[in-house]
Amino acid sequence: MQFRELTIPGVVEFTPKVFPDARGQFVAPFHEGAFLDATGHRLHVAQSNQSISRRGVIRGVHFSDVPPGQAKYVHCSRGALLDVAVDVRVDSPTFGRWELVLLDTEASRAVYLPEGLGHAFIALTDDTVMTYLCSTGYTPAAEHTVHPLDPAVGLPWPADQDLILSDKDRTAPTLAEAAAAAILPSWAACQARYAELRAAIAHSAG
Repeated sequence: MQFRELTIPGVVEFTPKVFPDARGQFVAPFHEGAFLDATGHRLHVAQSNQSISRRGVIRGVHFSDVPPGQAKYVHCSRGALLDVAVDVRVDSPTFGRWELVLLDTEASRAVYLPEGLGHAFIALTDDTVMTYLCSTGYTPAAEHTVHPLDPAVGLPWPADQDLILSDKDRTAPTLAEAAAAAILPSWAACQARYAELRAAIAHSAG
């Protein structure tokens, strides 16, 4: 499996080997060894989620309080989607920046978003299935949203699609409003969390 860190620190794109034959294809979207090499720590999986979306559905931008935060390892099990990571970590050198990765069943790429990142995606086909591994379980009080159409963030949603949002996402604050309300995670708190994860590996090795 190949991997590369994107321009937002901590966000990693993984590209697994795909094995096609006359029956179809086989692929392993997650490989612990490659993940450890890319991040310096293991992925603790507390919950596995799957969403099925119509073409044009946007979900996000969602993020969680840090600590503990919720890291996500995302891939597309059916259809195709544009997956977006947004840096909402206050004082991050890339605060407000986003990264876009096409996830589909052809290349079977996956994306890792560490704790403190905002996550969103748009389904490009009907019945698109997004599957993601989460480092912590769902905690409603710790979950927050930034408006996916915030013009200051400028996410690159396709212009040729009718966008479908939930009421929660449609009424979410802008990034500036979320910052003013002090609900965004801090760069320092996230760095402390990442150091804790890497230390756990060092401790187990020792």
